[in-house]
Amino acid sequence: MIRRLLPLLLPAFLIAAAPASMADVQLKDARAEAQAKALMETLRCLVCQGQSIADSDADMARDMRSLVRQRIAAGETPEQVRGWLVERYGDYVSYDPPFSGATAALWFTPLLLLVGGIAVARLSFRRRRG
Repeated sequence: MIRRLLPLLLPAFLIAAAPASMADVQLKDARAEAQAKALMETLRCLVCQGQSIADSDADMARDMRSLVRQRIAAGETPEQVRGWLVERYGDYVSYDPPFSGATAALWFTPLLLLVGGIAVARLSFRRRRG
């Protein structure tokens, strides 16, 4: 029974392992590789969250690098690849998410924290003077 299933399962195992093993294999076309690397620098690793997929060692980042290279090699533009990844993983995958109702907190929270910090500092200095 196992001997009959082995020829059927072996290709599935090889296919499943292929994206991770090809993740760091550079494209032959230097221009396409430069586009892929530039795009990878602007995409957030969803596991690490603080690193781009170009810098991360996480398995998911490796898979995402492989997907970026495969799609660039297939002739897609970096904008099309970014659009596909955003559609698949959401706006959070991009370091520069578009402004919308869902991402408003990402845009305004740093500003609100800055204003709040200035207000706390001013109140603290006023209390010390008076």
